[in-house]
Amino acid sequence: MSQLALAAEAEVSARHLCFLETGRARPSREMVHLLARALDASLSDRNALLLAAGYAPAYAERALDAPELRHVRRAFDFILERQEPYPAIVVDGGWNTVLRNEATVRIFGLFLAGWGPGLDPQRARNAMHLICHPDGLRRFIVNWEEFAGPLIQAIHREATAGHHVAALRDALLAYPGMPAAWRVPDSRTPPPVLTMRLKKGDLSLAFFSTLTILATPRDVTLEQLRIECFYPADPQTEEIAHRLAGRRPAAS
Repeated sequence: MSQLALAAEAEVSARHLCFLETGRARPSREMVHLLARALDASLSDRNALLLAAGYAPAYAERALDAPELRHVRRAFDFILERQEPYPAIVVDGGWNTVLRNEATVRIFGLFLAGWGPGLDPQRARNAMHLICHPDGLRRFIVNWEEFAGPLIQAIHREATAGHHVAALRDALLAYPGMPAAWRVPDSRTPPPVLTMRLKKGDLSLAFFSTLTILATPRDVTLEQLRIECFYPADPQTEEIAHRLAGRRPAAS
């Protein structure tokens, strides 16, 4: 965004904005909030802007088990439980899994039992490492490049807004066998739905997923959390998921 466009969006003088950028003028706390809103900055970036301007952060960053977030944790647990017998996880801004339902362990555990020594427990908690590591799910995703490619592009977009995501991107691209084309952002429109097709021996499963975020969060942690719910992409996967859970599929 150009300086002139930002001034128009924030409805401030372009001259004053130029003075702020060059340090000839000091922004008020209200001006920082105004410019942050115009830039659609994340809550963590708004805190960083306030600190750079000499003000205290405005948004807390609480742990999910903090008493103030108890009602949110109950909502997450409710969604994860209702997703049974299909997998569901909650991931943070770095794609680390912070919550999961029993179906996630029950189903994906079939493919991750006895993973190779290169996938340490810390990386095993990260959804993207799990997908891209040669000893992770990558071994069993038959359409791996088709599935993982758009996810890497999503990481590229997120990396422009956060150093920790940029570090994740670089770690993922360092794995052997990662296509060279994935090292640069791709502006092409991704497919409308990504389906992950897993195969191990005679077991074949296919899932697509949905992402849910909290509306108007006022906490840095809550802003970054996403709920990913997996759904069967074919009748065979639906039947296997119900059978593993000891249930009978509902009549269609």
